[in-house]
Amino acid sequence: MSNTQSTGIDYLLDLNDRHSQAFIDLSSERRRYRGEHPTEIAALKCMDGRLHLPVITQTALGIIQPFRNLGGKFDLGWPFFHTIIDQWVRYSITRGRHCLVFVTYHYARGDTHRGCRGFNYDTCAAKDAAIKLKDQFIRVYGKGAVVPIVCGIETDLDALVLHGEDDNIVVDLAKIKQTSQIELEELLSSLYPNMPERIVRDMIPLVRGNIRHVAEIRASNRPIADAEHKEWVLGVGRGFDWLHLINTAFIVGPFDPTLSVAIETAAKLLKGNIDEGRIDPNGVVLLTNTAFRDEAGPEYHLAREKALFLSKFAQDIIKEKVPDLLPHLQVLTGFTDMDTRKFETIERCDSVPVSKKKSA
Repeated sequence: MSNTQSTGIDYLLDLNDRHSQAFIDLSSERRRYRGEHPTEIAALKCMDGRLHLPVITQTALGIIQPFRNLGGKFDLGWPFFHTIIDQWVRYSITRGRHCLVFVTYHYARGDTHRGCRGFNYDTCAAKDAAIKLKDQFIRVYGKGAVVPIVCGIETDLDALVLHGEDDNIVVDLAKIKQTSQIELEELLSSLYPNMPERIVRDMIPLVRGNIRHVAEIRASNRPIADAEHKEWVLGVGRGFDWLHLINTAFIVGPFDPTLSVAIETAAKLLKGNIDEGRIDPNGVVLLTNTAFRDEAGPEYHLAREKALFLSKFAQDIIKEKVPDLLPHLQVLTGFTDMDTRKFETIERCDSVPVSKKKSA
């Protein structure tokens, strides 16, 4: 077992310190990258901790905007989700940038039960939901500045599986060797004949990075156990891209109107990891995080209030639905400055008081 789990909160705070410093140090690199590749990129993903696109595409931190929910299930009819996405689209368009949206599902080629528990390991259902969401984006935003693509993530090799404009045309990057600019441009142009040239050029570094990453995974002979669920953090909220270690956290975004169900499911999965011996039962953490940029205005204080609310909300659900998780749980509540990725602690509890049932 990992000894970092015995002091879960301290480990997370140290991880944030290191990530924040790296994020600040890479600010000039991000500016250079965005100057060369201005397309704004979002990824709609499952809460599964193995799905971290900056790692598996070897992309600089802060370039891909993540949105997470159970099974990668989203709907543009959800009020808060629609608001956040529309703000992101408007921000991009006012700066003259295109938007590329990865609508993802995931599975494991070696074993169905290493796949998506949010869809009960039904890859076809997960894929169909991703196609449906892609089509919803097209209905809302048309075909132009916002380009959604369906993308499978195969977790045994961390390979991207790109679905073309015709969803039946699929390219598994684990089977692709070429990495020259011309070859990749031809590959993407054949998959997406109507994709703006600017987006094609800006997508190439992600594709090339994933091809390299898959080659490195193969060369390392990574044990299959490392591709299994080993999450020991339940993250609730937004602004978690500093928590970039694979197999660390189930992350539940605050987008789903049935948020309580997603939190309950994640808590059950976390308890399952304990029961099945995949993680150390000590140092399991409920981490609530919200995001802000303007420290001087009300946004800062609103983020603080939201973090406190979400933490109590999540704890109440766990107490009611998954009470056996409570003896293992530490609680960390805070918010993250998105300009520095620095996490600020609001409350910390190294053990959750467990009330004893009264005898009849």
